[in-house]
Amino acid sequence: MTELIGLPEPPTVGASALPAGTYDGATVFVTGGGTGLGKAIAQEYARLGAAVVIASRKPDHLAAGQEAIEGLGGKVLVVGCDIRDPDSIAAAFDAAEARFGLPSVLVNNAAANFPVPAEDMSPNAWRTVVDITLNGTFFCSREFGRRHLAIGTHGSIVNVGASYAWTGGPGFAHSAAAKAGVKNMTETLAVEWGPYGIQVNGLVPGLFPHEDMTADIQSNLVRTSDKDVCQPALRVGRLRELGWAATFLTSPYARFISGHTLVVDGANWQRRSMTNPPVVSIRDQMGKGPFEIG
Repeated sequence: MTELIGLPEPPTVGASALPAGTYDGATVFVTGGGTGLGKAIAQEYARLGAAVVIASRKPDHLAAGQEAIEGLGGKVLVVGCDIRDPDSIAAAFDAAEARFGLPSVLVNNAAANFPVPAEDMSPNAWRTVVDITLNGTFFCSREFGRRHLAIGTHGSIVNVGASYAWTGGPGFAHSAAAKAGVKNMTETLAVEWGPYGIQVNGLVPGLFPHEDMTADIQSNLVRTSDKDVCQPALRVGRLRELGWAATFLTSPYARFISGHTLVVDGANWQRRSMTNPPVVSIRDQMGKGPFEIG
C-alpha cells in the first residue's frame, strides 16, 4: 500500500519567494487587517517593505494590527473605517494618502460570516452580511479605482473570497451569495479597469485555523473530526502561505494576471467521493432542534 504523506510543510515564518524590498515605497491598504487572515496578509507585505494601512471598525482590532506590524519593524497606520459607508472609506483613504501616499495595493479582506440555517436567518442578518461582504468590497474597490483613474496610476486589488462562491454553502446562504457576487465583481472590474492599469484578482483561502476565528466557527471546527486527515493535503493551511499568495498576486511578477481567483486550500474544495455519505441536515450538523416559527 502506498504511504499517504500529504503535502510538505512550507518554509518557516519570515521566508518569502519574492526579493527583499519588493514593496519598498509602496502603500498597501488592508481592510480587516488587524486580526486573523487579514493580519497574516498584512504582515507579509510589511516584511517585504510596504507601508501598511489597516482599516477596521473595532479599536481592539486596530491595536492588534498595529502591534503586529510594528513588531516586524514595519511602517503602519491604523484607521477606523466602516466599509458599509462610502464616506467612511473616503476618509480612511484620505488619511492613508496623507500619511504614506496613495495606496498602490488594496486587499479587500473584511467580511461578515456566521453559520445559520437559512430558515432561521433574520432579514437583518442577511442584509448585514451582504452589506459588509459584497457592498463593502465594492465601495472600497470603487474608492481605490476612482483615485487611480483620476491621476492615471497603476494599482492592484485582491478580493478575499470563498470556494462556496462556486459550489454554494449550506449553512452560509448569506455569505455564499455575497462571495459569489465578489467573484463576479472581481472578473468584471478586471476587464473594466485593465485598460487603466488596475489589476483585480481574487484569493480564496481554505482552512487556516487561527485564534481570531469567531466562536460560532470554532465550535463548528470542534465538531469536525481531525482536520488534517479531512484535507487532501493531510494538513491545514499555514497563515503565511496565504500572505505569500497575496503578495505574489500584486507583485511586479504577476502583472499579467488579472481577473483570476487563486484558491489556496490544498485542493480541498475540489474533493469528491466515489460514494456519498448519508446526508445530515444543516440543523443536525449545528446541533439545532426542529424548526419552529417564532
